[in-house]
Amino acid sequence: MAHLIALGTILVWGTTFIATKILLETFTPIEILAIRFVIGYLTLHLISLSVRPTQRAKEPINWKHELIFAGAGLSGITTYYLLENIALTFTLASNVGIIVSIAPLTTAMLASLFLREEPITAPLLLGFFIAFCGVALVLFNGSVMLQIKPAGDILALLSTVGWAVYSILLKKIDTVRYTVVDYTRKIFFYGILFMVPAIFLLGFEVSPADFSLLSVLILVFLGVGASALCFVSWNFAVKVLGALRTSAYIYLTPLVSLATAALVLKENITLMAIGGCVLILLGLSLSERSAFLKRRNSIKSSAT
Repeated sequence: MAHLIALGTILVWGTTFIATKILLETFTPIEILAIRFVIGYLTLHLISLSVRPTQRAKEPINWKHELIFAGAGLSGITTYYLLENIALTFTLASNVGIIVSIAPLTTAMLASLFLREEPITAPLLLGFFIAFCGVALVLFNGSVMLQIKPAGDILALLSTVGWAVYSILLKKIDTVRYTVVDYTRKIFFYGILFMVPAIFLLGFEVSPADFSLLSVLILVFLGVGASALCFVSWNFAVKVLGALRTSAYIYLTPLVSLATAALVLKENITLMAIGGCVLILLGLSLSERSAFLKRRNSIKSSAT
């Protein structure tokens, strides 16, 4: 079930590239992010209030837990999304797409240091590498346009560190005391809070005239679906599968984006992109097989 939830989350996240591309004709990246996550936070707040309002009122604030939520909001919301969007203004979209796709590998390296239950194995690394090569082929899609742009490329790389830290902090959350909706809501709150300085620095000049019916529908989709509901489903998958196995599904994002672009924007799909899709699926299969064998051996060892 958790695998299906992670896959469904990626299917939605893979379409956000097209949705954001449409919104960028009217809004700036920081305006889209701010509106998107405010809508997401309000959605989660309403859901949270309807689930268990009386029990929450009796719970004292645990500041150690709040620091974890704040760290997750800073790393997974503010740092990851903001640096990724700013990177797009300094370098090519293909550069950002390829660099961001190493997020599972960055997560694997940090998780091996801070999460003892998720060590790195050779088959896992091989699977990640094969999937990464597939991502590069999908993003090139027949036209090699990779250029070295240090400022933007470094920002894109730093964004993957933000996502890795976020994935690790999720495993530190007390999931017995907090439901997935509760701690996702708290993470959103801190993510928005840390986003405020960037809003003042980069500017926020939105007027009612900017909101057409299409833009409102897209913002609702990004806020309610791609942010609130998808972060809840993703966090649940991390809780069940772990940071490494769940992060591997990120490799499917460009595949979904490619298919969406072909359907919505009528973009061509080349043999290079198809080959990339095959490599992505092969890499994911190898990574998952590695995790399966590790679990089976662990069960046998404990039984003996």
